[in-house]
Amino acid sequence: MTPPADQLDTAKRDRLARFYRVLRYLGAHPEGASVDAVAGFVAMSRRTVYRDLQALEGEIGIPLWSEGGKWGIVEGAFLPPLRLTLDEGVAFFFAARLMAHFADRYDPDTGAAFQKLAEILPQVVARHLERTIDVLASRPPDERLTRNVRLLARAWAENRVVELTYDAATYSPGRPPRRSRVHPYLLEASATTRALYLIGFDESRGAVRTFKLQRILELSLAPDAFEPPDPAVVQDGLGRAWGVITDQEEVEVALRFDAAIAPLVTETTWHPTEQVTHEDDGRVLWRARVPGTVEIRRWILQWGAQVEVLAPPELREEVAETYRKAAERY
Repeated sequence: MTPPADQLDTAKRDRLARFYRVLRYLGAHPEGASVDAVAGFVAMSRRTVYRDLQALEGEIGIPLWSEGGKWGIVEGAFLPPLRLTLDEGVAFFFAARLMAHFADRYDPDTGAAFQKLAEILPQVVARHLERTIDVLASRPPDERLTRNVRLLARAWAENRVVELTYDAATYSPGRPPRRSRVHPYLLEASATTRALYLIGFDESRGAVRTFKLQRILELSLAPDAFEPPDPAVVQDGLGRAWGVITDQEEVEVALRFDAAIAPLVTETTWHPTEQVTHEDDGRVLWRARVPGTVEIRRWILQWGAQVEVLAPPELREEVAETYRKAAERY
């Protein structure tokens, strides 16, 4: 016989309250605590506490450690309280709005983070942030992606090697997934592709590579650690990229924009290496050096017939072929 709804609700609240007390106790004992000690604090049986510890780790995803009969929270699992000014809080609000525009899947950790932010913002701003969270929560979840992000965040913070299976068939149809060990250097988001990326050293390739998280089929933490590079080196490589791809050979791209859109193009700095020359007829000659042409090609195509690719020749031909096929279709 199923218990009444009010009894079920009470049981859930009691369970959540125990979880909270267990975490508070473990947080106050970074050296670890025995199950008996935790049981005494929460006034529950040893069996119940052991079951709660397993649920905290397995169901909720709290990173716990257990060794020598003691349990504890993995160092760095919880960040210290954040004190923000109103202006800093509004800056995070803008980040939430960008997420609402570009995220096509719901990540519960993102929702929880913004919910905590809403609790400390003035009411008028918090209400808008809560509506933004509702928009995000209306998107379908991606449990595999959420799990991968959590594992990679832990690996990134702890300088741990990850082992992954990657599906590269998007650009190479029929190509089977490949296994690799990767040193996570950076997690990056792209508004252009609405996706998350891992940038790290790929042991099987012997070089830094970029992995789209949505294409990671399997992921696990390896027991060994790695020595991370200077963050400045990683950021320098990313700073030269058009988006997130840093592992391609650099090429110089030259474009000529029509006079009609020249002001629109020149009011934004699109790349740190760009050079802009204003021509007598109002057109603009634009140059930049970028790793590969995959990402910048998408940007060029969005300008339609108002831009001409001058170099490199292979990019000019790719864009021209795209328009030839489009003309045939239409």
